Amino acid sequence: MGNPIEDGSFSQSDFSAFSSRLEAQLGVLKKLIRQQGFGQDPLKIGAELEMYLVDNEARVAPCNLELLEAADDKQFQAELNRYNMELNLSVFELQGRPFSLMRQEILDKTGYLERIAAEIDTNIVAIGILPTLRQHHLKKEFMTPLPRYQALARRLYEQRGEAFQLNINGEEPVSVTCDDVTAEGANTSFQVHMMMAHDKFASTFNAAQLTQPFVTAVSANSPILLGRLSWDETRVALFKQALDVRLPDDKARWRRPSRVGFGYGWVRRDSWELFAEAVALNPPLLPVLSRESSSEARGMNRLPALDELAVHMGTIWPWNRPVYSAQGSGHVRMEMRAIPAGPTSLDMVANAAFAIGLAAGFAADMEDMMAALPFRHAEYNFYRAAQQGMDASIVWPRPHTHQLVEVPIRDLFEPILDTARRGLQGLGVDASDIKQFLGIIAERIDSGVTGARWQRQTLKTLEVRSNRDEACQQMVKRYVHHARSCIPVSQWPRIA
Repeated sequence: MGNPIEDGSFSQSDFSAFSSRLEAQLGVLKKLIRQQGFGQDPLKIGAELEMYLVDNEARVAPCNLELLEAADDKQFQAELNRYNMELNLSVFELQGRPFSLMRQEILDKTGYLERIAAEIDTNIVAIGILPTLRQHHLKKEFMTPLPRYQALARRLYEQRGEAFQLNINGEEPVSVTCDDVTAEGANTSFQVHMMMAHDKFASTFNAAQLTQPFVTAVSANSPILLGRLSWDETRVALFKQALDVRLPDDKARWRRPSRVGFGYGWVRRDSWELFAEAVALNPPLLPVLSRESSSEARGMNRLPALDELAVHMGTIWPWNRPVYSAQGSGHVRMEMRAIPAGPTSLDMVANAAFAIGLAAGFAADMEDMMAALPFRHAEYNFYRAAQQGMDASIVWPRPHTHQLVEVPIRDLFEPILDTARRGLQGLGVDASDIKQFLGIIAERIDSGVTGARWQRQTLKTLEVRSNRDEACQQMVKRYVHHARSCIPVSQWPRIA
């Protein structure tokens, strides 16, 4: 993020200087990524796991800074709200058994955090949206008291000019007003970072966009918001609305597009298009100026960090986002942001393997797929999958033709899984990892049990015996117990 944010106060000259640096860094990036030798390091993956903190009665526990101090581990960070934390996982080479290594680190790190949290009667929960979260938890007093979050919240509110509105038309509609951006913190995700060969960036990124509906449907784990049953992956609607600075009657909405979204079209050449688009469409929020210029870095014979561009990209939240790195020979990786946290380490890593396998597996076919499926249809598919999960129907080309038909997403999973296997094989992933983690996805598809479906069924059964609030509490307690067992969600016991 360049220089740290101290008080969050910025002058007009800060914004002018920041904008000038953004434009200059776009030019630098364009040359960098197109020069010979860029992005030649071995391919790697990484991830960030966001988690809820709850007490022994499954209610939010706003103690992230206390836990951070006790953990004394730089891989853990505070999140926007005081009842959330983030684990930054290590980077693993894609060749070999990266998913097994990633899963083991999740177990080690979360196990360590759980032992510390238990000393203050707190539990760690990896779940897309906590079912016991209530509207009063979305108020400013639950925001983590760090300058960068306070500055971001203030700037987003200034851009909108009034309270944020949540209107989600799910099974049980949700309509609330939030005075701050803390509703964004209600979303917790498992953000997967995927490096790719630079000459394959456009095709791989487009393939990830194309296949996002399949990943979303099978990984859905966010069906309850503020005690109401909503979309299977309600995070998609909540995240977008919680950060939407546009007003419904704004006649110039095109000048201020949502900072959260699926995107605006297929990538035509390389990642530079996405960075340039982000600068063109989104005014700066946090004009934090770095101490080093790009020319100074080049004078030291190393790649520039492009700090201002990194800060700016951190204030927009597309579901798949490009990330520039100056490490090694440099690279631009893809951050997959749509995968929810939970239910277990096995489930999350399986979701990552599935998403990466599909992106790699479909990359070679994207010329034909883009011709057959307009981008707006890919976006339509994503939102249908988020809303209806495994019951969604999506628009897809009929086999061996370019004719589009609407088809149940379940009917497409068998060939889709085969493509994911080929994609992982092509990346050099060991057969044992492919079998284990795609096997978890296959079992979830066969059973029809995702995290979202387990939560829905459990809540409805428990509610027969009590009221909604008590049923949510009991359901979260069962969820925590089963998650610690490390049994995939498709095998969790269901109550009659």
